[in-house]
Amino acid sequence: MNSRLEKVRRIIQQKELDGVFISDPVNRRYLSGFTGSTGYLLITRGKRLFITDFRYVQQAKQQCEGFEVVELPRDILEKINELVVELNIRDLGFEDGHVSFMQYTGMKEKLERTYLHPLGEAINHLRMVKNADEIRLIKTAVGITEKALEHIKPYIKPGVKEREIALEIEYFMRKKGASAAAFDFIVASGWRSALPHGVASDKTIQDGELITLDIGCKYEGYCSDMTRTFVVGTYSPKQREIYDIVLEAQTQVLSLMKPGMTGIEVDSIARDVIERAGYGEYFGHGLGHGVGLQIHESPSLSQKGKTVLEPGMVVTVEPGIYLPDFGGVRIEDLVVIKEDGIENLNNSSKELTTI
Repeated sequence: MNSRLEKVRRIIQQKELDGVFISDPVNRRYLSGFTGSTGYLLITRGKRLFITDFRYVQQAKQQCEGFEVVELPRDILEKINELVVELNIRDLGFEDGHVSFMQYTGMKEKLERTYLHPLGEAINHLRMVKNADEIRLIKTAVGITEKALEHIKPYIKPGVKEREIALEIEYFMRKKGASAAAFDFIVASGWRSALPHGVASDKTIQDGELITLDIGCKYEGYCSDMTRTFVVGTYSPKQREIYDIVLEAQTQVLSLMKPGMTGIEVDSIARDVIERAGYGEYFGHGLGHGVGLQIHESPSLSQKGKTVLEPGMVVTVEPGIYLPDFGGVRIEDLVVIKEDGIENLNNSSKELTTI
């Protein structure tokens, strides 16, 4: 935790601030270790304050090593104003990507002696490179997800609703130690598999359909994310064709991606394969994204992804083809960037499977 806080202090120095105010629950947990639902951080060059109400004071004292816990007896902004005056904070950084306009105007009104400075993505970007403990938790989440995938295969058959599949997956994951689903599962069959974010519906699965499962869980706060596409019954030549193209696109990426590449460069590998096959217009999303305490975080593997990949980053690789009124295919693995390439955290088969 100390190394993370030192990085925050470097941000304070680089931006010539007196302190930063952290209100985003994800960054709060990352920097303090606090797992409760209410709390704020005020970090200066010499102070680390954790501010919360009476419900969480004892929990914060147990979890937030190195922080002075301050009980919040009244409105948060009144307390922050009291503290910034006490600590002589004139220039305060805040998470403009998390604070609403209403909250911002309230801060400006209450903190009248303090200048507010937007931090942009500076704090979020601290989470991009994972340490060994974070990667271990993500691997555990991946393991639970892969077991859930194997568990659900016998349940997928004509006449079963997509929503029933999603419910059984989440139930199984929780039994295996997951604290929650990482997102609303995508269980999309038939024409709905052409919807990249086709969350589970009341549609019943039919024979001969493609079915895409995009699933993941949370384990001790960290997420997993994987996608596999199957065919119910017998696949058609067209289904086989687009599946093989998507698999080839992903295989090319996994064999070539390494530290030093940008998200744009990695995305282009998959995009070129799909475009050469004549399906470029049907791959409309980015290739991947970072995964950690949030299911979508930096860096981005896309045509806008300028971040250079570094060892320790954990990202998805998920090319897809989506044909309206026909169906779609997506294959997704979660990988760790290593010094000499990648480590694929997924072991589930990617051969076209009929169920």
